[in-house]
Amino acid sequence: MTQHTDGLRAVPRAGAPARSPSHRAVLLLAVACGVAVGNVYFPQALGPLIASGLHVSAGSAALVVTATQLGYAAGIFLLVPLGDRLPYRPLLTALLGVTGLGLLTAAAAPSLPPLVGAAVLVGTATVVAPLAGTLAAGLVPEHRRGVTSGTLLSGSLGGMLLSRTAGGSLGEWLGWRAPYLLAAVLTLGTAAVLARALPAGAPAATAQRYPALLAEPLRLLRTEPALRRSCFHQTAVFAGFSAVWTGVALLLAGPRYGLGASAVGALALVNAATMVCTPVAGRLVDRHGPEAVGLVCLAGVVASAGVLCGGSLGGTAGLVALVAGTLLLDIGMQSGMVANTVRNYAIRADARSRVSTAYMTCAYLGGSAGSWTGARAYDLCGWPGVCALAALLGTAALTRQVTAVRARR
Repeated sequence: MTQHTDGLRAVPRAGAPARSPSHRAVLLLAVACGVAVGNVYFPQALGPLIASGLHVSAGSAALVVTATQLGYAAGIFLLVPLGDRLPYRPLLTALLGVTGLGLLTAAAAPSLPPLVGAAVLVGTATVVAPLAGTLAAGLVPEHRRGVTSGTLLSGSLGGMLLSRTAGGSLGEWLGWRAPYLLAAVLTLGTAAVLARALPAGAPAATAQRYPALLAEPLRLLRTEPALRRSCFHQTAVFAGFSAVWTGVALLLAGPRYGLGASAVGALALVNAATMVCTPVAGRLVDRHGPEAVGLVCLAGVVASAGVLCGGSLGGTAGLVALVAGTLLLDIGMQSGMVANTVRNYAIRADARSRVSTAYMTCAYLGGSAGSWTGARAYDLCGWPGVCALAALLGTAALTRQVTAVRARR
């Protein structure tokens, strides 16, 4: 007897009952998500170090973060739809291998332009997390998708937070190239593990050719109102999130605090509590649905902007405001992402990779715009300008969600 899933074919021994994927397999995917996502975020702690090491302005160095996120958005659009067509094991391991080579290229970059080019390559290839999410969604029953999404998101968050911490500390100690080398080792090591540990199998195959796969997310955006709403929410919130984390590196390194890149990493490490919150958010989504949970999360995002404004005070009071504000922002954004993801998985069971492509492409285009706009807002208006930008974006998403919830009553 053969058990078919959306992502893998498992063939039990004769007479043995069909088994769901083990907890160990889900944890392995969560670790892979963390390693891959960390490659997008550790450059956020390196901006001042890159500026100093390559003798460019802080605004120019911020292009590395923007380029990585633009590459990630491009990779989601161009590569994630292949999850509905190609076997997962070779696809995931190949992407991690290319990412590792891109990180090694970035570490050897002699100037800013080749570093930006390598950052685009790294961002484009390190799209393991959305592929792992669509794989896992087909391997668990519907009533477990919230908590499973939360578990994978915890892995992604761990990579996001720890990469900033390790990147900032290692960069201050050994220079900005060292974090790229460490990330390359971790990425290539993960590729080797997945090549051995992931079972061979085929996705829920689609007969569509590659050009049709690329066009499908755009069609889904046009025809699926629930997907459009999820995309709007995450685009706005992630833009504000990226603006805050780009701006906070400039704030902490500036004259008000005079701290180094490791301070950004330490601030991110404090927010590791978010890793605990996302599985809880997943259980709440399984119990109460994505609409109610999403509404609370967006309210928290808006409130975080007000708390973050206290960072302008400097000193201990300012640091407390930054810790509390970024923690509230992280919890609101990531828990809201769990709600959006569960809503998206219910749209088209046969096209989850393409639904995820539309959603994540929009989100990371928003993140790229947020990083660029956040740096400009800081240059023009300082930290209060960054907080105002985050508040405006969060309010737009909250207003859309309130309207949708009222329309359902």
